[in-house]
Amino acid sequence: MTSNFPERSLTRSPRSQRTLFNTVMTVVAFTCGVLALLPLLAVLSYVIIKGFSSLNLAVFVELPPKALQKGGGFGNAILGTLLMVGIAALISIPFGVMGAIYITEFSSARVARWVRFAANVLSGVPSIIAGVFAYGIVVLTLVKLNLGSYSALGGGFALAILMLPIILRTTDEALQLVSQDLRQASVGLGATNFQTVSQVVLPAALPAIVTGATLAIARASGETAPLLFTALFSNFWPDGLFQPTASLAVLVYKYAISPFKNWQSLAWAASLILVLMVLITSIIARWATRQKA
Repeated sequence: MTSNFPERSLTRSPRSQRTLFNTVMTVVAFTCGVLALLPLLAVLSYVIIKGFSSLNLAVFVELPPKALQKGGGFGNAILGTLLMVGIAALISIPFGVMGAIYITEFSSARVARWVRFAANVLSGVPSIIAGVFAYGIVVLTLVKLNLGSYSALGGGFALAILMLPIILRTTDEALQLVSQDLRQASVGLGATNFQTVSQVVLPAALPAIVTGATLAIARASGETAPLLFTALFSNFWPDGLFQPTASLAVLVYKYAISPFKNWQSLAWAASLILVLMVLITSIIARWATRQKA
């Protein structure tokens, strides 16, 4: 049986307005993507070129040199950074995870809404404000107690303030993504709310929680302003939690603006180490995400 309607091609004409619009928008989207990557590639390439030329084994094991002294390193700054970020992680991760569990699993909708709003506001607070707050809470308190002043403890506390909202929000979102069927199945088998959260919900959300924690650590590793108010700087190895402590970010700030070539080269090498630390934490975050999938 023949049709009275003329046959029409299913392929679109390359000169049609819809095809031309689709092509133009594809080109625009590709161009915007490339332009968005250019600043990142430019920064990374410049830091790698300048920092790799100044990188050697001595920078990891030696102390910062004096003004006109050659050589030296920033092993104390690497150790100080790890120390303060570790203190911040010990403070922020338990509080952030437990706070997210409370607002997701146990609190009322109104309380959860206000806590989430407060976390969003805190995440937008400039880091220098966190440094001033930590200075008033920790540094001045240590001075009053004759335990010191600027310290690794103060620096870790300031970084914990910056990490806390990131961990709380990422953990909150991870817990919300866990299927309600898992919760209902656990309760149906006779488990309590605590057993359901600890043995069912948390393991299911653990990869996303690890991702949020590593991203928070990556942000804290590069902070400078809070540490200027709390940990200051030191040319010596860390000597306890109540002493001024060096960090890579502050070292980059101090040495990059100095007039000495050796200090400037150390600043570039420290910048490269910071970038590598952020890269490693980002890789861990992506690995955790893939494990979830």
